[in-house]
Amino acid sequence: MGSWIIWLIVAAVLGTIEIATTTLAFGLLGAAALIAAGAGFLGGDAAVQFGAFVLASGLGLGVARPFARRHIRHPPLLRTGTAALVGRTGYVLDEVSDHGGRVRIGGEEWSARPYDETLVIPVGTKVDVLQIEGASALVYPRE
Repeated sequence: MGSWIIWLIVAAVLGTIEIATTTLAFGLLGAAALIAAGAGFLGGDAAVQFGAFVLASGLGLGVARPFARRHIRHPPLLRTGTAALVGRTGYVLDEVSDHGGRVRIGGEEWSARPYDETLVIPVGTKVDVLQIEGASALVYPRE
């Protein structure tokens, strides 16, 4: 049995471990084992195969893995616009009912409706912004 077949088996084992762990390291080592198998298939001796494995592993783990990890881990999306208002606290300026009302959210005045349409929220009540629908904030009184 050729030594390149052993490298194929090693690559398969490393690929299986990568699937189980999703660390990206074992997959790159498996790819390096495939390169070593290719070197063995083309007639390279054990030293050439091992050198190909070490070189491909070093490039994969030292260059490709950090680059890939940087692109995999994106920072959390920054909420802007009306999405940034959801979850904030407001203050009722004009009574909020199903017909409308006004609230102050973060220094801005917004038209508002209660999230529960049966509620009437009096002036001076603190509310939580649950949703923004068009130009109106859907609010619920804070307990």
